[in-house]
Amino acid sequence: MKSDRSAALLLMGAAILGLVVANSPFGPSFLDFKHSYFGPESIGLSLNVAHWTSDLLLATFFLVAGLELKYELRSGILSKPSTAFVPVLAGIGGVVVPALIYVWINWGTDYINGWPIPTATDIAFALGILAIFGRGLPKSARVFLLALAIFDDLVAILIIAIFFTADLQGQWLLAAAVIAGLHIVAERMRKIPINYVRVATFLLLWYTVYQSGVHATVAGVILGVIVPAKRTHSLVEKIQPWTNTVALPIFAFFAVAIALPTFDGAFSSVFVGISVALPVGKIVGITLLAILANRLAAKPDRLELEPLDFMAISALAGVGFTVSLLMTNLAFVDTEYIIAEGTLAVILGSLISMAIGAWLAQTRGRYYMKKHREEKAKADS
Repeated sequence: MKSDRSAALLLMGAAILGLVVANSPFGPSFLDFKHSYFGPESIGLSLNVAHWTSDLLLATFFLVAGLELKYELRSGILSKPSTAFVPVLAGIGGVVVPALIYVWINWGTDYINGWPIPTATDIAFALGILAIFGRGLPKSARVFLLALAIFDDLVAILIIAIFFTADLQGQWLLAAAVIAGLHIVAERMRKIPINYVRVATFLLLWYTVYQSGVHATVAGVILGVIVPAKRTHSLVEKIQPWTNTVALPIFAFFAVAIALPTFDGAFSSVFVGISVALPVGKIVGITLLAILANRLAAKPDRLELEPLDFMAISALAGVGFTVSLLMTNLAFVDTEYIIAEGTLAVILGSLISMAIGAWLAQTRGRYYMKKHREEKAKADS
């Protein structure tokens, strides 16, 4: 459950299964179930199955992202401007360039609001593919990819909170702020069952944030960043195996469970924009700015990575699966066939990125292993 490789394979398997089931003879019945509502309506929590998975289960994934963000900001690579310079500048390129490509392709259409979809990076998928194919790469490759993906997640959280919030309810936001404040106090107290308190805080934050009109996944991030940095690592180790093997696969299963649209000779500009922007935008934006930032950085803060290494990592960052699927549903919530095309485009763009990234990571890994063997043989002689 703690393996990055297993998480990536399980996520892909769940997505494939969801697509197969939705287009099987059982598809209509399954899709009816996916859109059926349940929950206590008296407190405003009557949601359909798809919303429960995207709003509640995905909030646990964002909790882990919040915990990792807190650690990196306090003690990790993002804690100092000098060490954060390369991944942050590369991350900016990985957000701006894909968004610009999508906007360019969809300019003048009704689908322009889908620009955030290709900006996301799937941490679980990207790290899993790197673990499978990137053996031999310097350790700084994983550190760079992790920092880059965490920065991407921070941007995605801000985009969701700002651009996908409708009918903001200030009183519920105030309630969420009070709950967060009380939890900060609780974290400093001793002799209380703090893990039970964290569970209760998570549920209360999730409910108040959901009622405020802000997407409920933001609640996970709020809790993650208010937990003391020294406790984040232990919590990630406890929670991440469950998010990787339960929450994310279930979300992927339902998110990708769509009836394939009828192909009438041409896809919409949404499909083209996402499927091109994910691989091309990430590779171009991240690679160019990473190389530039690494050259501008002071020598002690430079990453021991070559341009082709940055290209391999940038391709893996184009696997935007989880958050991109969420943004597709948020951007086109009232247009079912566009959601279907957008979902297929996310899958296609992520697969292209995955293939390029896996091949490059494997090639570069072999290069470094060969280089290491030659250096060892030379030293022995």
